[in-house]
Amino acid sequence: MSNDAKTRAHEAAAPATGSGTHGKSTINDVARLAGVSKKTVSRVINDSPLVRPDTRQKILSLMQEMGYAPDPQARGLAFRRSFLIGLVFDNPTAQYIVNLQYGALDALRDSGFELVVHPCDSKSEGYIEGIKRFAQQQKLYGVILIPRVSEDQALADALKEIGCRYVRIASVPMDEPANMVLTHDRQAGAEAANYLESLGHRRVALITGPKRYRSSIERGGGFTEALAKRGIELPPERVYEGGYTFESGVAGAEALLTRHPRPTAIFACNDEMAAGVYKAALRMGLSIPGDLSVVGYDDSPLASQLWPALTTLRLPVRDLGRQAAAMLLAENWPRAAQAQAGISVSPHLVVRDSCQPPQA
Repeated sequence: MSNDAKTRAHEAAAPATGSGTHGKSTINDVARLAGVSKKTVSRVINDSPLVRPDTRQKILSLMQEMGYAPDPQARGLAFRRSFLIGLVFDNPTAQYIVNLQYGALDALRDSGFELVVHPCDSKSEGYIEGIKRFAQQQKLYGVILIPRVSEDQALADALKEIGCRYVRIASVPMDEPANMVLTHDRQAGAEAANYLESLGHRRVALITGPKRYRSSIERGGGFTEALAKRGIELPPERVYEGGYTFESGVAGAEALLTRHPRPTAIFACNDEMAAGVYKAALRMGLSIPGDLSVVGYDDSPLASQLWPALTTLRLPVRDLGRQAAAMLLAENWPRAAQAQAGISVSPHLVVRDSCQPPQA
């Protein structure tokens, strides 16, 4: 689009309340008081390098003083794209998505960008086409993909095809560094195993998430591998595939705790399933941590609300959202984001009251 078209789009901006006697400020007012053309003001708004630094500063100061701000929709028309960042997800826990949104909004604050969310069902036919339509209809500036949709290479390829920038949050590298924020789930699973072994637990059990989730594979794999390094076998009968839900935690614990000999500790791969373990233990007359130690994952608000308070792996979800949104906003993306290669967050163990050494 030509510079003249961009200027016309800025003229359509919703005027803001100004500090002058006229009450409303427009791009014409800014240009008149700065002694420049409307095109020059438009270039400053668009961060064009074709404006002298002293002129740029003069215009920015006037805009701030007058309370003038270009309308995001008008800016979108000028660039043939919206100032919207999409957040695409498939059935995460409610607290996870809330924390992620807070983090993304932290990064978008005062940037002129807004966040729009798009839930989907990755098991449904045509879900990738649905996300493509969402990105195209909203003219998205970029998309944040979270597990499990972030693990779908076909979706990433589809976004590349339509020229939509994206960042994937995942437990292992699946793309160029400019497109990734890593969570190191395997490392966290190992930390849970090492902690339980350090307390003396050798008869432990595991409740994983669904096998189709890479996070589940990584958390369970890290747990199993760390136990093996310490000489502890985790047989298949002490592993239960859950669904990252409270109900699957109850079912998994009931299946595992009726085995003989009974496990003395359970690692549940998220806090909701760990809460389900609490319910199953209560039904069976088992005390936590006296008869059974429990470790969760996420450090959601639920972890500190349970009694006894749950020992869990804290995943800084808000930081994930903030990092992902900041990467999308980086100038000259993906080159600028590429310079930040290796962006990641690492879970760490938060010790509370749900674990103790096993009874003799």
